[in-house]
Amino acid sequence: MQLAENRIDKPLLWISLALLFFGLTLGYSASMVMARESHGSSYYFVLRQAIYALGGLVLMIGAIKIDYRRLDSPRVLIPAFSLALLSLESVFFFHPVNGARRWVHFSGISLQPSEFVKVLVVVLLAFFLSRRDEEINDLKRGLLPCAILVGLPAVMILKEPDLGTSTYILLTAAILLLAAGLRLRYLVMALMAAVPMMYLLVFSVAYRRNRMLAFLDPLEDPLGIGYQIRQSLITIGSGGLWGAGLANGKQKLFFLPMPHTDFIYAVIGEELGLWGCALVLVLFMLLFWRGLKIAARARDAFGYYLALGITSLIVIQSLINMSVVLSLMPNKGLPLPFISMGGSSLLATLFGIGLLLNVSAHSVRRVDVNRPAILNSAPAPRGAGA
Repeated sequence: MQLAENRIDKPLLWISLALLFFGLTLGYSASMVMARESHGSSYYFVLRQAIYALGGLVLMIGAIKIDYRRLDSPRVLIPAFSLALLSLESVFFFHPVNGARRWVHFSGISLQPSEFVKVLVVVLLAFFLSRRDEEINDLKRGLLPCAILVGLPAVMILKEPDLGTSTYILLTAAILLLAAGLRLRYLVMALMAAVPMMYLLVFSVAYRRNRMLAFLDPLEDPLGIGYQIRQSLITIGSGGLWGAGLANGKQKLFFLPMPHTDFIYAVIGEELGLWGCALVLVLFMLLFWRGLKIAARARDAFGYYLALGITSLIVIQSLINMSVVLSLMPNKGLPLPFISMGGSSLLATLFGIGLLLNVSAHSVRRVDVNRPAILNSAPAPRGAGA
């Protein structure tokens, strides 16, 4: 078996940089009017995002340089998990923003701990599953520890409240557990138990109930609860095949709420048309393909689960965001990775990409005949290739 030491996956790197550049460009177009009206400069939001982008690139380079296998240690992960829980609790000591306590503020900088915690949850699951994947169907030694590792931060994020992030963390965890060999009947049982809980979480809270009602019938109250999704559909539909041209969109002129954050994909549709939306989707699908390829060539089980988990995080979030904009799902309030304005999301995403590139730098170039057949698309035994 040959190792591709220090040879990062260049296609993934270029795809990530393309999405980053695309996000800065469209972010400026989507935010310039709002920035000029609220802060006196059309460059206010994009300059802030550019600073976060530089910080994210530094994190990405750092994640590439430090061997990912150093994370595969309780001495690293136990303090990191404790700090993560502390950061999630600390948000309740700061003033709420739009009725939610999701951010910590210091020196004019706001960070959202949950964005970083979701990456840590993937690392923790990769650590655990690389050691106990053969016992994943054992309640005490497999399922229960996983439920604690994932459930504790997910519940704390839900309290902020942030149902969207906690839900898609659970979805990512489910993918990793299935990859580890979880029996499908356990997943079905979990889904059956989750349905009444989700019903209560959604319909017992007014704004979540309104989002669901707006999703079911956005035209019933077009100037009320259905306004946001209706404007999103008008925005993305008005672009046609080729769009109105970069910076020529009209809906961002205070018709479409949050045009530079959660609904930036609608602005892409208006200004770049169907081809612009398709380009973004293709870039994320290419990222998905490269991520799966890195996972399949991972040097060890920890690298496999790490690569699969980070890839799933980014792709699931992107698909949820685009589905919300197209009214294929109720509004979840999740940003579009790389593209939506938001420093915490960008920092966490670029750090995750750095870890993916790190796994690729230590990958195998061809399949070892001594590996089990499942390792052509699943993890190697611990220490394989060392």
